[in-house]
Amino acid sequence: MLRALDIRDMLIIDRLELTFQPGLNALTGETGAGKSILLDSLGFVLGWRGRAELVRQGAAQGEVVAEFELTEDHAAHAILAEAGLPGGEELILRRVNTAEGRKTAWVNDRRCSGEVLRALSETLIELHGQHDDRGLLNPRGHRAMLDDYAGAEPYLAKVRSAWSEMSRARKALAQTESALASMRAEEEFLRHSVSELDQLDPQPGEDAELDARRRMMQGAERIRDDVARAFALLGGDGAEGAMADAVRWLEGVSDSAGGQLEEPIAALGRALIELGEAQDGVDACLQKLDFNPAELEQAEERLFAIRALARKHDVGPDDLGTFADTLRDRLNRLDAGDADLADQRATVDAAQAAYDAAAANLSAVRQKSAGQLDAAVVTELAPLKMERAVFQTEITVADPGPEGIDAVAFTVATNPGAPSGPLNKIASGGELSRFLLALKVCLAGDDSARTMIFDEIDRGVGGATADAVGRRLASLAHGGQVLVVTHSPQVAARAAHHWRVQKQVTDGQTLSTVVPLAEPDRVDEIARMVAGDTITDEARAAARALLDA
Repeated sequence: MLRALDIRDMLIIDRLELTFQPGLNALTGETGAGKSILLDSLGFVLGWRGRAELVRQGAAQGEVVAEFELTEDHAAHAILAEAGLPGGEELILRRVNTAEGRKTAWVNDRRCSGEVLRALSETLIELHGQHDDRGLLNPRGHRAMLDDYAGAEPYLAKVRSAWSEMSRARKALAQTESALASMRAEEEFLRHSVSELDQLDPQPGEDAELDARRRMMQGAERIRDDVARAFALLGGDGAEGAMADAVRWLEGVSDSAGGQLEEPIAALGRALIELGEAQDGVDACLQKLDFNPAELEQAEERLFAIRALARKHDVGPDDLGTFADTLRDRLNRLDAGDADLADQRATVDAAQAAYDAAAANLSAVRQKSAGQLDAAVVTELAPLKMERAVFQTEITVADPGPEGIDAVAFTVATNPGAPSGPLNKIASGGELSRFLLALKVCLAGDDSARTMIFDEIDRGVGGATADAVGRRLASLAHGGQVLVVTHSPQVAARAAHHWRVQKQVTDGQTLSTVVPLAEPDRVDEIARMVAGDTITDEARAAARALLDA
């Protein structure tokens, strides 16, 4: 609900502070007094696109501050939270426009963008009038209005859920088809590579083992002769025999040496044991160095084959086994792909059928409610002196989506037999205003969270018709807030709060101001609206009669 509007240096307003109330608020005044400037200023602080030059001549900048009261469940809270802006029961919008055209906005004293302002405005203000392109005249919102009127949210929720399920199923199917297509493109490569890897069957660590054995065999011929000569020198004809003879000679004279040879003889015994171990080691080496030349060729061929495959697939030799498992898994998935595709296509078909059923149910609800809405609008048009007008909610087939398969547009014909068309194309100014009012009365529902503004919606009507307009505006304002800019005394008389917009010349400069009217002043203002500039007693009496009606 709009609580206050503070305007400084905008067009012909130097300083204006307004405090609005719940219920029906009327703004009246002579043509050109500045009523449209109030709406321009409000639209400016809400981020709406409007006049390019708003700053009052001679001022450095213009500023508008709007204060709103938010209920606990107001839709603006979600927008504030998403934008990271402070919230609460009070929402203060402030926007400045410099003389150079630079615009800056704040929400609760935090800088924000025009996009955030416009998003907030959708939840705060609803404007209706001849140039209304944000509300009922905007066909993009007609489907949502019809759904609200029909109470179609449960059906709409099922359609959205079914659309999400169908979208997920289609996405999964597309991913599977893409993956299988990619694998089929390399199927020949996969099968050849797996066969090649399976045939070679490389083992972890085999590369290092083959390389070491290859090196040993390559050096075997060069070192075997030296090792064999060394082994011969260690044997019975060499070191072992000489040491054995030495021990035998020493043992033969040991008794005569008085024990002096016991330690040398023991040392020679230990040396003979160590010599035996050395002989065994050298003999084992000789056994290993004794190989078939074909074995070296086989080892080299397998080593080179393993390394060639590793380079081919850009993996380490020890990772070839794991790589083979990966390729084998891809082949298995490829072989099982047709079955997976069949299952996923069945899932997509089931999801499509569920969506079609949900969308058909929603369409049926919309079709039924469209007829009810048309009848309700026509009923509202009769007291507004448009009993011959035709209102029709047209439902046509649209591309499927999360909101269903229907396109909705409100069309009118001002006379039976005349062609129907969009609201803003067919109706004249006064007719358009009455169509909008009748439609809004039917669609109102619980709309207390937003302030509704009707800009000269009574244009072109008077008498009983204007009175019917005023009574419907008062009904819409019950429990909420409606602002109406009007030239009709019948409409102004129905307001709970009344302001007069007037111009005055100060120091040669024309300025606009807004004056709240108490009861006596209301009588004079309504009398002026009845009789013109000259207010007579008869006009005052007529004004009192309107106020008391």
